[in-house]
Amino acid sequence: MKVFKRFREVNPTLVPKRMTENQPHTIVVPLEEIEKLPELKENPFKRRICQVFSHDGSGNLTFEDFLDMMSVFSEAAPRDVKAWYAFRIYDLDDDMYIGRDDLLEATRLLTKGELHPQEREEIVASVLDEADVDGDGRLSFMDFEHVVVRAPDFLSTFHIRV
Repeated sequence: MKVFKRFREVNPTLVPKRMTENQPHTIVVPLEEIEKLPELKENPFKRRICQVFSHDGSGNLTFEDFLDMMSVFSEAAPRDVKAWYAFRIYDLDDDMYIGRDDLLEATRLLTKGELHPQEREEIVASVLDEADVDGDGRLSFMDFEHVVVRAPDFLSTFHIRV
């Protein structure tokens, strides 16, 4: 009930107080409105998060999409589920790998563009050197998961409290 209330607050004009049978997967709240949620508005990956959880990749969310997102970001979600979605969020080009370009863009987003390109290149080289187990110049989900398992604060930072 809390999650539905939160979803409805995003656009009370669009989302009815009581949904009929089809409405949870047919009423769509635009990405631009979802991004304004206090839990997302300061997140540099807010657009990508919405794209990953939207059923069509547009970033516009149905209630079912929103519920999936909140479930994954809940404190109760298992580490492997969180790791999979974190991987998908960082895989900005959707090729099932986190490559050099994905890491450069993630670094740009995380530092709000305040680093010089050379500094970002150094960070990316360091990340790949540390995490690219098979040496192919990109991170597979297994490479990524291996790093996440060793990150003690991953579970506590990858969540949204409703």
